[in-house]
Order: sequence, then structure tokens, then C-alpha cells
Amino acid sequence: MTIVIADTSPGNYLVLIDEIGVLPRLYHRIVIPDDVLLELMDEGAPSTVREWARHYPGWLEIRKAPVRDPSLMDQDAGEGSAIALAELENDVLLLIDESAGRLEAARRGIPNTGTLGVLRAAAIEFLVDLPSALDRLLATNFRVSKGLVADLIAEDADRKQRGP
Repeated sequence: MTIVIADTSPGNYLVLIDEIGVLPRLYHRIVIPDDVLLELMDEGAPSTVREWARHYPGWLEIRKAPVRDPSLMDQDAGEGSAIALAELENDVLLLIDESAGRLEAARRGIPNTGTLGVLRAAAIEFLVDLPSALDRLLATNFRVSKGLVADLIAEDADRKQRGP
């Protein structure tokens, strides 16, 4: 069974757009390092995210992050800890948005996806209305190219036209 380990960003944005519930429906159980929980509860995080993190659901497992090797020191605490934790697992999927973190994970052979990948997977399973979720995501400070958003919406429209 694949272990899903998440960095801060996907959880943050999924809480902000009220789609955090897709995680357990897609992956059943999510693991985050304790550093990620601290980032979600940080005073700089949006209040809805802090509140969610203070009362996180039972499907979220918090693990002590392993000591990061020096090559991960360029990553922030959450990213570095999530990558380090993912390296300990054989069958893993890392949820991470930041391009530098995704590149480092890929360099280490860790399969990964981000918030958009989670929303796409949820749309494929008909768990979320993708255009609506993307509209809410774009209303936050999430950065993504307009072309990628247009491609995702076109793919979703095509899938809906074909039916389940």
C-alpha cells in the first residue's frame, strides 16, 4: 500500500479551498512530518489553516522527521523533512508543490505530485468539480500558469463529456 507523505503547501491550499476531504478519499491515510504540522500552525499561516491543524483529523498521521542530510538544507523545514521521511519508504507518493522540492524529490527517485495533481486525481474519481476548485485555488496566492489551468479544465471537460 502506497504511503502518502505531504509537505505543507498541498494541505494549506486544500484547506483554504475547502477540499481537504479529498485526501482521505483518494489516499486513505496521509503522513506529515512534525515540521509540516508546525508550519501549518505557524502564526503566518491563514487562520483557517491554523485552526484545522490544531484539530487535525484522525486520518492524518504525524511522524517525527528524520535528521535531514546536509543536501536538503536548501529546502525549508517542511519540504526537507517531507523529502527525508519519503526516502525512508519503499512505496511512497510525496505531495509537494514547490518546484525546487519537487525537483529534489525526483532527483532522489521519489514519486511526487502537488495540489493540482491531487485535484486532478479527485476530479478523475468524480470527487470534486475541478473548474470550481481551480477558481477557488486561483483566488488564493497559489501560483500556476494560465496554460496549465486551461489544459486541466479542457481535460476535465473532455472526461465529463465521455462520462464515468
